[in-house]
Amino acid sequence: MRLILWVLVLFAAAVAVALAIEEYGTGHLVVEVPEFEKFELPLDYAIAGFFATFIVFYILIRILSGLLNRREIRAESLMQTGVKAFFEGDYDYAKKCAAKGFKLAKTPLTKAINSVIAIRSAQQTADISTRNKLLEKTEQDLQDERTLRLVTKAEILLNDGNYQEALNTLQNLYSTGGLQPTAVLELEMEAQRQAGNWEAVLEIGRILIHRHPLNKKHYESIQHQAHLENFKAKTGNLDDLNKYWHSLSETEQKSSRIAVAATRAYIVTGDCTTAHKIIEQNVQTDWNPELIALYSECLNYHVNRQIECAEVWLKAQPNNAGLLLTLGKLCTHCELWGKAQNYLEASLSVEPTPIAHFALAQLNEKLGKHELAMDQYNKALELTLKQNGSSK
Repeated sequence: MRLILWVLVLFAAAVAVALAIEEYGTGHLVVEVPEFEKFELPLDYAIAGFFATFIVFYILIRILSGLLNRREIRAESLMQTGVKAFFEGDYDYAKKCAAKGFKLAKTPLTKAINSVIAIRSAQQTADISTRNKLLEKTEQDLQDERTLRLVTKAEILLNDGNYQEALNTLQNLYSTGGLQPTAVLELEMEAQRQAGNWEAVLEIGRILIHRHPLNKKHYESIQHQAHLENFKAKTGNLDDLNKYWHSLSETEQKSSRIAVAATRAYIVTGDCTTAHKIIEQNVQTDWNPELIALYSECLNYHVNRQIECAEVWLKAQPNNAGLLLTLGKLCTHCELWGKAQNYLEASLSVEPTPIAHFALAQLNEKLGKHELAMDQYNKALELTLKQNGSSK
């Protein structure tokens, strides 16, 4: 519509100028071509011809520009269709549309979005050959759309398990500086997790929890895994283990899962005193069965005090089978045979477990009651086989 209006305006202007020249102009325009001949035209005809030529050229240029823009319009249309198909889950069609749009597009942004949709669709359809070709072509043609290109590349590398290359790609992205988007940090956290860089995982996790409290549980779960792996790595080195445990926040130290990992690490390292302290500080908050069971491990000269603590806990949890079993083991270690038997039998009455039957069998064996011991061993075996059968 605008083109038609412009043409009408130009025609009107040309007519107005021509009429003015016809009425007021009396001159002539002489064009002399060397070695040929001389052309002489009235001035009004010359000006009218000039305007006519200008209009023709203008219209031709607009038509040519429109033809060229049709290619970009087509690329944008394919981009929109590809994006729609991608989010609808029709990855084959999305890949087809976006790949065509990538070839037709001239502007970097349209070309980049088509490229990303085509690459991700190829990834979803396991078309690795097409995906790699598009990645390579994108690397060559889209140097300006750096962030979109590098984020896509990093995600593809992570999906393939190439975490080190993904980290290198993200470092290339970070080189420009600035605050990185959450999605980029999530990619790095996954790459660091795959690489086993647990300190980096914890650092990124703290940032993400602060940014997105709604996903707090998800990030905390990843952080728990990082803590567990760090405790495994520091097991056997008491100085490193102490430094790491004391570096944790109070909230992290009170997490039962982290407390279990720390307790196991201290038991393996041989520091029973610290292991017992961690259990005593945490067991009453959520009565974690693993912490209660670990309390009867790594026994030293403080066992009598442990019995006293556990009997206090028993007042709050009188029917806790795990706590009764732990007390039975502690009393057995101190050769308190009568109390040990009472606790073990009470544990079995609440919840029969192979471990409790085995502990009672060992107690009977120490007391010389071999038939009773054998009976408890058989019950432990039967219950173990039954549990293994039901789990299959």
